[in-house]
Amino acid sequence: MRNPDLVFLKRFSVILGILMAVAVFLIVVAVSIHFSQPREVDPSVQARVEQRIRPVGDVYAGATGAAAKAAAEEAARAAAASQVAFGGTLEGDVIYNGACAACHGTGAGGAPTLTRGEWGARLAQGSDTLHRHAIEGFTGSQGLMPAKGGMPSLTDEQVIAAVDWMVDNLN
Repeated sequence: MRNPDLVFLKRFSVILGILMAVAVFLIVVAVSIHFSQPREVDPSVQARVEQRIRPVGDVYAGATGAAAKAAAEEAARAAAASQVAFGGTLEGDVIYNGACAACHGTGAGGAPTLTRGEWGARLAQGSDTLHRHAIEGFTGSQGLMPAKGGMPSLTDEQVIAAVDWMVDNLN
């Protein structure tokens, strides 16, 4: 004689096993479908990728290329002019206060302050040498002068104006 409870448990276990197998199969199918679909790309990620892979330069050939090259050079000059320090002003006091006073006001790095006694040997070299050292930079026994005071956005004319202003305002 068979035990009806045992028969029920066997059949119920088989049904549960089949249902679990179907559930695992459906999960595997759903995951595979999910990963097979193309993902939506975030626009900011796409923009960063395009920025990284854009060409660094252009090739200019023939008459069309010469015109494109001239236009690109003019655009580069205009962009560089717009990035000149202090709006391109040639007012020595503005440039001194914005770029030079940090060192020449305190004597940092051996920089001479606006005291005539500290400028004697430098003035003896002449204004052309002063201008060249301020533009190109200089390392001497008393300290160093970084090129353009460490501010490459200054033009040579602005550096000359600042040096001339400093010499004219020595105490």
